[in-house]
Parts: sequence; structure tokens; C-alpha cells
Amino acid sequence: MTFNKNLNFFLRISQAAIMGCLFALLTIGTFSTAIAADEAPDAFIKRLSVELQDLVKNDPSLKSGDLQKTSAVVDTRIMPHLNFQRMTASAVGPAWRTATPEQQTKLANEFKTLLIRTYAGALSQVPDITINVKPLRGNADDNEVLVRSEIKGKGEPIELDYRLEKTPGNGSGWKIYNLNVLGVWLVETYRSQFSQEINAKGVDGLIATLVERNKANSKK
Repeated sequence: MTFNKNLNFFLRISQAAIMGCLFALLTIGTFSTAIAADEAPDAFIKRLSVELQDLVKNDPSLKSGDLQKTSAVVDTRIMPHLNFQRMTASAVGPAWRTATPEQQTKLANEFKTLLIRTYAGALSQVPDITINVKPLRGNADDNEVLVRSEIKGKGEPIELDYRLEKTPGNGSGWKIYNLNVLGVWLVETYRSQFSQEINAKGVDGLIATLVERNKANSKK
């Protein structure tokens, strides 16, 4: 089906670009929120890149792309530092507002599983890359920022941008809500595919397709 063919658009960009997406997600979650809250967002991401590479180098199961270990890392080190509800709502589009709380929960869970299983194999490449975080443009009191970076590996450099928001409350730090790889925003890419499925089969149809896709990915 068209949805299943197009859903892995980022995989067709290149394996290095997929690695960049996962790298971005993982770097957000590799050390404490309290420290992150006191840093500028670009310094935050730059320092985390070193933490991630050390983590993967010292854990053979992560380096080999072990799905169970990768899932555990995502749950404990990534999810607390993402505004995942905002990401899911943006990917689903207008239908999110009319979805029931139960449907929203199912969509978020299946979308999370999709991302984990799609990008798990990229972990093995993390030790072989370097990241150059560009100077932040903006004001110190901005609540939402764009952090630009460049990933260098075996091939051509990959442009990787992060959209971050400052969370309310003292010490809450920054949370990521979108990624841009080679000029393509992750959330918008999924929104295009999700909207096709919703228009054809409704929200429950999208949920069913995500469940089917995740089951297929788990067998690979």
C-alpha cells in the first residue's frame, strides 16, 4: 500500500540520515535535566553528543542495534526530554483534535514504537560520526529555538536541525519537538503519510495501519 511504501521516506534518504535522526533524539536524553536547564540549547546538544558516543561505545548491545535495549534507552533517556504529544499531534494533524483520548493514546504509543523500530539499526554507526553544532541565532529569553548542526560520517555531511522549546517551570530544561534532516522535517513527512490514511480510513484506520507496520518491523 502507498502508506507503507512512503512511511519510511527517511530510510530512502540514506542510512546516514536515519542515523542522524536517531542521534538527535538520543543526544537529548543522555544526561540530567537539571544540568540541561542551565545551558544554552546549542551547548546542551553539543555536550550531549559526546555522552551519546561514549554510551554506545561502551554497550555492545546498543552498538549492534539490539531492539530491546534500544527501546529501553528510548523510554528512559529520550522520552522525558521530548514533547512527544506535540510531535504526535502535529504528525496526525487536524484529526488529533477530534480523536478520543483512547485513540490519542493508541496513536502516541504506535507512533513511538514506529520511530524506535525504524531507527534502531542506526545506533551502530553513532561512534563513527562527529557533530558540529552551529552558533545559536536568537535571544537568550526565547522560548522556542532552532539549533542547526552538521553530522559528518563516511559520506557527505548531513544537515541536521532541531526545534526545541523551553518547558515551563524552573529547572525544566529544553524539549525537542521536531527534526530536520537534509531539509526535510520529520513531523511534516509523517503528517503527509498519516493524512492519506486518515482520509481513506479514518483515525482507527491509521491506528490499525501503524499496528500492522510495527508488527511487520518487529519480524525483520
